[in-house]
Amino acid sequence: MWPEKKKMEDEFQEGREGKNPGSGTQKKSDGGKGRGLAGRRFRIASTALLIAFSSYFLLDIFVLARSYAASSQSSLSSSEFASLKSSGSSGSSSSSSGNSKSSSSQTTGTLTEGSSGSGVYADATVVGTYSDDNVTITVYRFYENSTYIYVADVQVSSAEYIKSAFAQGTYGKNVTAKTSSIADSVGAILAINGDYYGAQESGYVVRNGVVYRSTADSDDQVLAIGTDGTMKVVNASDATAQELVDQGAWQVYSFGPGLIQDGKVTVTANSEVGKAMASNPRTAIGQVGQGHYVFVVSDGRSSQSQGLSLYQLAQFMKSLGVTTAYNLDGGGSSTMVFQGKVINNPTTTGHGTSERSVSDIVYIGS
Repeated sequence: MWPEKKKMEDEFQEGREGKNPGSGTQKKSDGGKGRGLAGRRFRIASTALLIAFSSYFLLDIFVLARSYAASSQSSLSSSEFASLKSSGSSGSSSSSSGNSKSSSSQTTGTLTEGSSGSGVYADATVVGTYSDDNVTITVYRFYENSTYIYVADVQVSSAEYIKSAFAQGTYGKNVTAKTSSIADSVGAILAINGDYYGAQESGYVVRNGVVYRSTADSDDQVLAIGTDGTMKVVNASDATAQELVDQGAWQVYSFGPGLIQDGKVTVTANSEVGKAMASNPRTAIGQVGQGHYVFVVSDGRSSQSQGLSLYQLAQFMKSLGVTTAYNLDGGGSSTMVFQGKVINNPTTTGHGTSERSVSDIVYIGS
């Protein structure tokens, strides 16, 4: 056989077996496929890991519950409250003792469910009433700005009857329950949803004279209700949570903004909470005078009730004679419970009435 032919046959056979120099092309191709497969596997693994981390992050923020401290939900005795009030009296700006109901009562006279109110409540319908030796409550329903608005006019002999309660009796992250359920657990006469502290990482949390969270952004506006019954809106940069307690704070909420200070509306037509819609269900609390308060909840996001802007809410509360007012968590959270019954129409989407579970409530208890 010719040498050239023998060499060609040998090279051909070796190429089939992957042994000759020409087979390097095949080896390179196999290596490229291997690296491509490994790259795809790495990308799949990385994507899966990212999805898992993102899912956990979102669950940790919005779903996973973490209990930090238990709350007995029990009330202080009158003597204990008096002691707490005395310890913070040096920081009090109130000249009234707060031991008697407001003399500027607008709930006097015989009021029955379905009747019309008087004075600032002349355009409202009475939903219900309650009265004992220390607490007087009349709940009214207005229809303004194409929205049903519920106002509980509250008069108490002492600020000790303005209380807070945590969902499941526990301070924690994403620990929630319906406003009506929390109200039932503490025997509340009247309750509204609070500031939903559990959905936030910061913001002062002081409940019934106890500091649970002391971190806040410097530009946060917080509401402090003193043991003397005085409400004031404070910038977090001006006082720590403990300093507020030392000055007599009984409850401190962190949602905001403040709506009225010293009788003047402090929001504008362009004010809003985050990226919320201009018209929403709303929850707010305000003070008319010593021992005299209003709890306000509006419906919204439905064909029956459009909802309110912050400015409309502030203007409405000003018309009630409120001198200090503060915005609490709204939207689907906005709920008012009176004597065991949800009296407004809470909704998140507008497609049906349903209570949203929340972190806490503000309530009146005997």
